[in-house]
Parts: sequence; C-alpha cells; structure tokens
Amino acid sequence: MVCYLFAYIDRVNIGFAKLQMAQDVGISEAVYGLAAGIFFVGYVIFEVPSNLLLRRIGTRKTVFRIMLLWGITSAAMLFVHDATSFYVLRFLLGVFEAGFAPGIIFYLTLWYPRARMGAAMAVLMIPGPLGSMIGGPVSALLMTGMDGSAGLAGWQWMFLLEGLPCVLLAFVVLRFLPNGPGDARWLTAHERVLVEGALGTGQENGEHRFRKVLTDPRVYGLAVGYFCLISGLYGVGFWLPTILSENGIESVVAIGLWSAVPYAVALVLMRVLARHSDATGERRLHIVVPTFVGAAGMAVAAFTGSTFVLSMAALIVSTACMWGAYTVFWSVPSAFLTGDAAAGGIAFINSIGLLGGFFSPTLIGYVKETTGSTEIGLLTLVGLLVVGGISLTVTRVRTDVAPAPLAAGAEGTR
Repeated sequence: MVCYLFAYIDRVNIGFAKLQMAQDVGISEAVYGLAAGIFFVGYVIFEVPSNLLLRRIGTRKTVFRIMLLWGITSAAMLFVHDATSFYVLRFLLGVFEAGFAPGIIFYLTLWYPRARMGAAMAVLMIPGPLGSMIGGPVSALLMTGMDGSAGLAGWQWMFLLEGLPCVLLAFVVLRFLPNGPGDARWLTAHERVLVEGALGTGQENGEHRFRKVLTDPRVYGLAVGYFCLISGLYGVGFWLPTILSENGIESVVAIGLWSAVPYAVALVLMRVLARHSDATGERRLHIVVPTFVGAAGMAVAAFTGSTFVLSMAALIVSTACMWGAYTVFWSVPSAFLTGDAAAGGIAFINSIGLLGGFFSPTLIGYVKETTGSTEIGLLTLVGLLVVGGISLTVTRVRTDVAPAPLAAGAEGTR
C-alpha cells in the first residue's frame, strides 16, 4: 500500500505541476495532454514481460527494481526544460513502472482465495484515491512553499521530494517483502499450510497457460471494459486541477484541497462495494452499475460546468463510482486465471486497459486546445464509460463465488 501510494502520486502529480510549469517551460495544453498519456505507452510495452519475469525472479526483486528506477526518474522530472524532455521522462517513467500494479495484484492471488479478493483489492486500491486526496494538497503546498528555494521552482521541488522516497522504499522492499507465504518468516509452518489450503479452495479449474489467455474472448471483453473505465479515471485525474481552475478557483492550495474531495468519497464507496461483493459472492453488478452511474455523473458535470456546486457534486459521484467499479473489477480475472496465466493475463488486461490512460488525457488536451473547452472531451469519456459498462455486462465470466472466509478454508485443510 505504501509503495502504491507513492506510485500513484508520482503518476498524477503533473496535474498540479502543470499549473506552474506550463508557463515556466512553455508547454501547450496539447503537449501536456500527450505527455500525461505517453507514460502509459511505455508502461504497456513492457508490462507483460515484466509480469512474466516476476514469476521467475519473485516479487521482492521485481518491486525493488521497479521502485528504484521509477523513483530516480520521477525525481529527474525537475530537469524538464522543453516538450521533448517532458515526453522522454514521462515515457521512461512508464517503462520503469511497468508491471507494478498487475504484479502486486498477482502477488495477492498467492495469499488470498478468490472469494476474499474483493476485500483484499479494496485495501490495495486505497492508495489510488488516497494518493489523489493527499497528493493534491501536499503537491500544492510544496509548490507554493518551496517556490524559489535554492534556485528551483516549486514544481521542481515537488517532483524531487515526491520521487526520492520511492528510492528509499525500494530498499525496504528488498529487505522485508516475502515472495509468498513460503518465504514469510512471520508465519509458522502450520499457518503456511492453512494459507495454502485456503488458496486451493475453488481455484483448481483455473486456466494455467499464458498462451491460452491470448485466445480467450473473456480476457478481451474484460480488457475493453477496463480500457473504458481507465479512460474515465485518468481523464478526470489528470485534468481535475485544470477543471477547478477554469471554475474560478485561483489558489493552488485551494485547488489541491477541492481536488481531494471526490477521492475521499471514493475511499468510502470502494470499501462498501468490495465488502458487499465478497459478502454476497456477486461481482458483475458491483462493477457494471457503478460504471453506468459514473457515466451519468460525468455527463451532468459536463453540462453544468458553469454551476460549480452542481458540477463538482456530479464529479464527486462519477469519480467515486469509477473507483468503486475499478476495485471490484480486479476480483474477476483471478476467478478463472492461475499460474503463468494469472501473471501474464492480469498484465495483458491491464496493458490494454491502460491505453485508456494514454487516450483520455491526450484527447482532452487536444479538444481543449482546439475548442477552448473540456466539455466535449468529458462527453467522449461518458460514451466510453457506457461502452465499457456494456462490454462488462455481456462478457460471460463466472464471477459469482460462494462466500468463503479464510477460517472456513483453513478448517477444511486441517
């Protein structure tokens, strides 16, 4: 969770850096949108190889390598001086972070049976909205409080001070993170047997071979739905500070505080949806319904841009619902993928989905530069969310699982 928190902050903090660096460096709205999205191109290219390598060398070394390189690259963003350097460093950040999120999702499948993955994912995904919730105010305070210190602009200090902790965390991971239950020194031999026994419950019929994943229509259906969901999440995530600025909020600190509100609500809804999904054993409706509600909320936000209170309320509902659907979504692939298929399949779904992280900010940047408004860009995201909801509805994956707490699985093993 701590690692993912810094990963998310380093991924989206350019939304706040833009408020200063656009003038300092001389970048346009389109350049910013492309740079925000190009991160995901590097991420997608190297994600599947990174996750397949994880199966060979273990989670500890993989996460160490990822965090060390992305921390250095994130801090190096302070050296951006033109559009080209902006593009290159954002691309490299994506390359070095590739495999982190799907690798950790796969890692959780080594610890939790599928009936408990909803709650586990709700905990793991907390850093997403939390990173936006605290990252906004912290980034804003760093930019205003450190501006001009040691000859560096506020946005340069922000990149430096939010990137270097990842380098330190890399060595914490290398020292303390076990590759799985078998390596966990804080588990007794009996406890390892209980965990492994619980994992065996209900997962015997999963697909094990990665090559089969590439021909499985369920994987592509999930990937399309995820692409649309990510388009909405990152479209709002990267452009929310700009949207708030356009609504008359001038203070960088105020923008940071307002931007935290949708993510505070998202934290609550994520937990409620995930726990209810695990308790009932139902996945599909817990994903599809919030996706459609999120689309409706974004449509209201697009059409009420001149009325700040109504537009902000709609963005809060939309953001919270998208994060809620996103959390439960990652309980689904582990229901039918195991072994190499889980490592590669989760990465493959995430790779296709994260192209939405490239598409949506790039689209909104282009539309804003050509029309002067973000409304058309937001409405495009509404359409994508609707398509995503339909794709996730018609993709036939057996996601209904009988509630099976760890104690029940452990008792069976004993």
